[in-house]
Amino acid sequence: MKLKTVRYYFREAFLSVIRNSWISVASIGVVAVSLLILGSSLLLVMNANNIAANLESSLEISAFLRDETTPDEIQDLENKLAGRPEITSVVFVSKEQALEEMKENLNAQEDILAGLEEKNPLPNTLRIKTATAEQVASLAAELQMYDQFDEVRYGQGIVEKMMALSKWVRTAGLVTMVLLGIAAIFLIATTIRLSVYARRKEISIMKFLGATNLFVQLPFILEGMMLGLIGSLLAVAIVYFGYISLIDKIQLSLPFVRLITDRALIKPLMELLLLTGLLIGATGSLISMRRFLKT
Repeated sequence: MKLKTVRYYFREAFLSVIRNSWISVASIGVVAVSLLILGSSLLLVMNANNIAANLESSLEISAFLRDETTPDEIQDLENKLAGRPEITSVVFVSKEQALEEMKENLNAQEDILAGLEEKNPLPNTLRIKTATAEQVASLAAELQMYDQFDEVRYGQGIVEKMMALSKWVRTAGLVTMVLLGIAAIFLIATTIRLSVYARRKEISIMKFLGATNLFVQLPFILEGMMLGLIGSLLAVAIVYFGYISLIDKIQLSLPFVRLITDRALIKPLMELLLLTGLLIGATGSLISMRRFLKT
């Protein structure tokens, strides 16, 4: 393709956008809003999954042993559990160790525990970790049936709620984006239809002189892609800089909340938004030409 022809395509697409400026702005706005919602939803889902994964890695079952359980029974039980494929670690914590940990956690208030060394009420404990969070509930229910355990506890519901939140955000964001994406496609299709109508005589002359379908259609495809690209660039700028600013503030006020800060992980999402904007624009153009451009 000659450089002169390429320049013609882009010039015609640009002039058409200017000619239909108001509806072009509307198309760009809808694309930007739909991709802004999609990008924000995906970032929220990514962070929810990241927090859930961190919770998973720290999630463990605390199985409190009965006082009458002998050291040999504890060792046999520990070996038996450690050999199971779904269990990644089994750690024995004596009642003395548990008391020391409690003192460390209380720090300046450890005087509350004064006198407990003589009669330590804390039980010996097995702390058990599984390969996945989904295995915790069923294993905890099984361990509760063991005679050696007086009680079995774990962070019930925490990861499940995070997963449910992540799923809800993903679904709501996807549905909203699809609806707004459809609206953006048809707005762009309307823009292209107006461009075709405004140039209907010129197109007829071009066809009469032997212009190919591709030659006639390509400027309109580029126009739609241009609208989609501008809208996606606006969305990417808002999502990226807004997110960077937000996580800086969250890290200062809530340093224990572990959000995604690696910009290399955010970059593929921004590229996805740009590609989606181009696809929305191209789809709107193709729909418009198929229905309104009789070539």
